[in-house]
Amino acid sequence: MPEITQSMHQLAEPLWQESFNHPFIKELAAGNLPTDTFRYYLKQDRYYLQNFGDLHKQIADHISSPKIKEFLYAGAEGLHDDEADVRKTFFQELAITPAEIEATPIAPNAYSYVSHMYHELHEGSPARAAAALLPCYWLYNEIGKKLIKNGSPVKIYQQFIDTYDSDGFTDATNEMIKIVDELGAAANSDEQKGMKTAFVRSSWFELHFWGMAYEHQQWA
Repeated sequence: MPEITQSMHQLAEPLWQESFNHPFIKELAAGNLPTDTFRYYLKQDRYYLQNFGDLHKQIADHISSPKIKEFLYAGAEGLHDDEADVRKTFFQELAITPAEIEATPIAPNAYSYVSHMYHELHEGSPARAAAALLPCYWLYNEIGKKLIKNGSPVKIYQQFIDTYDSDGFTDATNEMIKIVDELGAAANSDEQKGMKTAFVRSSWFELHFWGMAYEHQQWA
């Protein structure tokens, strides 16, 4: 029987292809993505990643496996070391200040994506919530691997690509895939269905995160 993540990947493939071909990604690779669009993305992604880290801890609190707990608690800071260092550099280079962050409202898609993941934990299960986290690892890792060959002529965009093709991020992605497979193997058919739904919905929100940033999405 194939691992549950294989089924998830197949189900989400059309959404992932749209992400690979999104103008945000295409222009980032070509080097002509407007800087203000990347700044907008980073500010919204900061909010997302803060909650992403909190969710790691909350899921770990409900998991019995020591090995899974260890990985999730390690990710509870929200970012792995390589990603955190690059993000700090981005904010410094683009002069994104704490005051600007504080004054930036959360965009609709970012709010909805985070709400979805909390829903999967509190109204679903730890396994569904873990499945909801996985696309953020896996899709970004695949984007990094697709873009690394040609890279980007803009230094900050190349740093972004390098982050998600790095050995550290790849290792974290592979470990998260294993965790979701382990949780899926222990789940009944209804729970497995819920996990797949959570994964696909997160993939949908990932796709629309690019659109949110590209359009500088506002509430009104």
